[in-house]
Amino acid sequence: MKIKAVIQYLEQLAPLDLQETYDNAGLIVGKADQEITKVLISLDCTEEVVQEAIEKGCNLIISHHPIVFKGLKKFNGKNYVERTVIKAIENRIALYAIHTNLDNVTGGVNSKIADKLGLVNQAILESKPNVLRKMVVFVPRSHVEEVRKALFDAGAGQIGKHYDQCSFNTAGYGSFRPLAGAEPAIGEIGTQERVEETRIEVIYKRSIERKLLLALYEAHPYEEVAYDLFDLQNTAGEIGAGMIGNLSEPMDELGFLAYLKENLKLNVIRHTALLGKKVSRVAVCGGAGSFLLGAAKRSGADFFVTADYKYHEFFDAEGEIVIADTGHFESEQFTQELLYDIITKKFPNFATLTTEIDTNPIKYYS
Repeated sequence: MKIKAVIQYLEQLAPLDLQETYDNAGLIVGKADQEITKVLISLDCTEEVVQEAIEKGCNLIISHHPIVFKGLKKFNGKNYVERTVIKAIENRIALYAIHTNLDNVTGGVNSKIADKLGLVNQAILESKPNVLRKMVVFVPRSHVEEVRKALFDAGAGQIGKHYDQCSFNTAGYGSFRPLAGAEPAIGEIGTQERVEETRIEVIYKRSIERKLLLALYEAHPYEEVAYDLFDLQNTAGEIGAGMIGNLSEPMDELGFLAYLKENLKLNVIRHTALLGKKVSRVAVCGGAGSFLLGAAKRSGADFFVTADYKYHEFFDAEGEIVIADTGHFESEQFTQELLYDIITKKFPNFATLTTEIDTNPIKYYS
């Protein structure tokens, strides 16, 4: 089993183009064609985690947070980032990060938090824009079924969770004149041709565009394929930031805080003033989620569970919602469990371990 097999599977579930612009998810250190010995999963990649991988015979570390967020110009070991990368390279350990791309998919980080809280009727809190595109292609009638099937097989034509193989088809005719040097599938050099064609329209996710184009070229009979690609304002309901869901039974606010502390294994919760009402609807976002407060309010959430709130940002609750800051590490700690389950179910033929190191840099004195 090679590293690229695991990477390809993870990137089917959480495509790299779903990561935010500031992020650096993907294979950071190592070669994709290296054979796997064992995999070590962690929330963060640190020197201690790399040392643990060495001691346990793991040559692939999959972390949620990338060890490198921005370019490194020198490798002198002057900080923990450089030292971690150097140690990994010296010991031929590959480092892979699956970060905001895993945040932005249903079944990812935020779904895991929602599951831990027992939320039902879960949905993406705020859909991610610029995910969907549309392909329009013109196909001679003799090859319509073949081309349409190729597009569907490549992943186009899915709308929502419950519909696939969706397309719109319009009959018409195309005209063209092959010039010297052409090898036309239909027609003769120098003669204008009119061919009965079908205009096929399909929606697809941006992440499969290359695969879709390759399928189109393979199935289409023309030497030069006429097609258009369009950006769409439509959103994909299963892709985006945060999650919203309902408690199976309403709780009072103090009861929910106790429930939150127990289920997410928290030391402390920072929160805004309680509002004296029942908690039924809860929004969650792992990591720094203040940018989703507006979406949480619009969704009708009673509580917004997230992390990394700054002092003045707490005022933005404005008595409309309770903000509960659980801490960054604490909000995402179950990502290790999520990745372990994903990998072991798909690849049971090699050892997958979770780190025994507490990488949380924040400690609590009580």
